Amino acid sequence: MPVFTRLTPSHVRGVALSALTGPGVRLAAGTSGTDGRADPHVSSVTLAHAEVGPGALFAALPGRSRHGAAFAGVAAAAGAVAVLTDLAGVEPASATGLPVVVADDPRARLGRIAAAVYGTDRVRPRLFGVTGTNGKTTTVHVLDAVLRQLGVPSGHSSTADRRSGDHVVASRLTSPEAPELHALLARMTEDGVQAAALEVSAQALVRHRVDGLRFDVAGFTNLSHDHLDDFPDMQHYLDAKRRLFTPERSRRGVVLLDSPAGLEVAGRSGVPVTTVTSTGAAEADWTVEIESIRASGTSFRLVGPGGRQLRTSVPLIGRHMAADAATALLMLLEAGHDLDELRAAVEPGVDVEVPGRTLRVSGDDGPQVFTDFSHTPDSVEKTLEGLRAITTGRLVVVVGADGDRDPSKRGPMGRAAALGADLVVVTDHHPRTEDPAGIRRALRRGAEDAGGAAPVVEVADPAEAVRRALVGTGADDTVLWVGPGDTDYRVVGEHEVPYSPRRDAAAALREAGWSGRTD
Repeated sequence: MPVFTRLTPSHVRGVALSALTGPGVRLAAGTSGTDGRADPHVSSVTLAHAEVGPGALFAALPGRSRHGAAFAGVAAAAGAVAVLTDLAGVEPASATGLPVVVADDPRARLGRIAAAVYGTDRVRPRLFGVTGTNGKTTTVHVLDAVLRQLGVPSGHSSTADRRSGDHVVASRLTSPEAPELHALLARMTEDGVQAAALEVSAQALVRHRVDGLRFDVAGFTNLSHDHLDDFPDMQHYLDAKRRLFTPERSRRGVVLLDSPAGLEVAGRSGVPVTTVTSTGAAEADWTVEIESIRASGTSFRLVGPGGRQLRTSVPLIGRHMAADAATALLMLLEAGHDLDELRAAVEPGVDVEVPGRTLRVSGDDGPQVFTDFSHTPDSVEKTLEGLRAITTGRLVVVVGADGDRDPSKRGPMGRAAALGADLVVVTDHHPRTEDPAGIRRALRRGAEDAGGAAPVVEVADPAEAVRRALVGTGADDTVLWVGPGDTDYRVVGEHEVPYSPRRDAAAALREAGWSGRTD
């Protein structure tokens, strides 16, 4: 199971509490602190009472079931020197005896406050921000990898992990809350990081997680069905992502036009943008030309204005992976890196590993078996499309879906699986608090409604599902297990249960008489 820790700076200059007040943020009347001081020194900011330490400003925000101010006493005992809250939290926060600063919408103030405390309003790495439904993680990791190949000390923040120099920790959210993000960037500065690539989710943009930052270059990958549990419809979802392409959020952008939404992002951008396509569906400044797709990766050529071009490859399978890599390369070009410099760095190939993306778990003999993090209809479709290009035999997909997450995408995920594969095996993934049978039923209906495109079987237990997928497979066949990626747990009820899809897939291969990877 994942162990989540934060990358925080070792030395923080911090600021006086009074420096954090201003328009919309004021010291609550009568909260001068038990020692009579209303202006303590603040050296950290956090929303989590369990992460409070000496010198912390505890942000007590309203939650789904309880107000954060209920934990103000715990925060005070752990060393908090002040509390930031809303009007509803003032009374319980004041009971701690700590100074209390109040704002109508404290979450909207956190970015500015965290930037002042951690000094990221003064010094921080050059920033690349990537938004989109799918491809954010790939683009961020390619950015990071190419920066390193250019000799630039770099870091990143992705759905999978956060990295500052040589220090890596697992992620909790695609985009961390503002205090954690600013602490991470301060740590990067401390570690000598000069450029950082960050995933920027739609939720981050509407929930103020990237407040206090302006990205040097923003990137847009695509928009497809997802997160309709958070947004009322796809237009609201797109509008949230478009916020990254405003002068307040970025200086310039790169937009991939492979989904229809790309045209709207580019056309309505408030900052200068460069466009790219791998499908030719729309006219763009740059074009991705696929040269080969193999099990070892994808080679492509990036062709731009005036015949400018660059050839490279990524150890990732499929046209969509080349498109994401091209987006990353153009973001670096827009940031001021010379094309000749980029060409020299990536001509041998981009040395990148993207956690959970088309991870091969099979050995040198037998069918190819991959696990993947795909969890949207579009990503299932594109991953199967990429694997079809390297498969001479049958293509089998094992598919599960998350519980307590957007249920409207389950049927389309099943449909995409049935249209792209020769056999669909529906199984459990993270049921969370939902009835897993209901999740499987939605996936199966979607697959069966595809009109008999592929036979569909249902096997609830994931370990047995991958065994069923291997029945009758030969050396020319491919099995894709979408959902788990490289995770080492499942969420059942409200508990994380240790579980390794990689281990189970390797065991199933050995039982079928083939070799499976053990690394």
